[in-house]
Amino acid sequence: MQWYFVAALLTVLTSSQGIWTTLSQSNGKYKYDYATIPFLAEFLKLSVSSFLLWKECQSPSPPRMTKEWKSMRLYLVPSVIYLIHNNVQFATLTYVDPSTYQILGNLKIVTTGILFRLVLKRKLSNLQWMAIVLLAVGTTTSQVKGCGDAPCDSLFSAPLQGYMLGILSACLSALAGVYTEYLMKKNNDSLYWQNVQLYMFGVIFNMGWLVYGDFKAGFEMGPWWQRLFNGYSITTWIVVFNLGSTGLLVSWLMKYSDNIVKVYSTSMAMLLTMVLSVYLFNVRATVQLFLGIIICIISLQMYFMPVQMLVELPQTLPVTSK
Repeated sequence: MQWYFVAALLTVLTSSQGIWTTLSQSNGKYKYDYATIPFLAEFLKLSVSSFLLWKECQSPSPPRMTKEWKSMRLYLVPSVIYLIHNNVQFATLTYVDPSTYQILGNLKIVTTGILFRLVLKRKLSNLQWMAIVLLAVGTTTSQVKGCGDAPCDSLFSAPLQGYMLGILSACLSALAGVYTEYLMKKNNDSLYWQNVQLYMFGVIFNMGWLVYGDFKAGFEMGPWWQRLFNGYSITTWIVVFNLGSTGLLVSWLMKYSDNIVKVYSTSMAMLLTMVLSVYLFNVRATVQLFLGIIICIISLQMYFMPVQMLVELPQTLPVTSK
């Protein structure tokens, strides 16, 4: 199936995003304005989708495009949710440490499954629910540090506000993903036309965020468009291209597959990133990391394998004629 290839490619791109971002630093700092990366990635996705839509319109059978405003305005919602989510992320990190934040972020695996059932009315089997919970356990296990690295009770030392915001962040992330899938599948419109609407609002909101940053800083460094490419290198452009390509693959999965496939792809990408970091950045491998990888692989097998392959069915005896 095509989505297997797309999911595998998404895993590779997602896992390399953090690595390329780290390599784009100079002496541990960014020489460029990091807020410009999402804007350029959204602009790249909009440009690619617009070109593919134009090519599609040149074909003998024009694509289906719903142009009523009451339909187009729905694509504004994911941009608003992601904007709120980004601010909640920053607020959460003021109360909890990064390790605790990453562990709380794994709740989005379970919340995605719940919203997947409630919003999209997609029924999951008991075995699939067990697999989703097991995936959350596996990713969490891989991120837990041992007592030799950090105090064992550090996970429970944050204020209550931090945990509440962490849960809210996980819910918003899942809601944005499930709602985007709903938009992609609610009609038979062209995927490229849907992407154009989605990324158009993404460009507008990211541009607004850059303007807000200039206003907050009192325009000390001038308007954002004058320093848009300041400090950019080849590695920085790879970060932009990688992020944009990841978004295009996610929209394809939302259209032709579902959020659960995306969750597994991003979870496996996280584990792959941690493994690569051991070799590239001298991060010490832990027993928890390998245990988490094993648990996630078992979860992957449980969710996607047919039941008859997991359970040995009794052999039927041939009927003998008298």
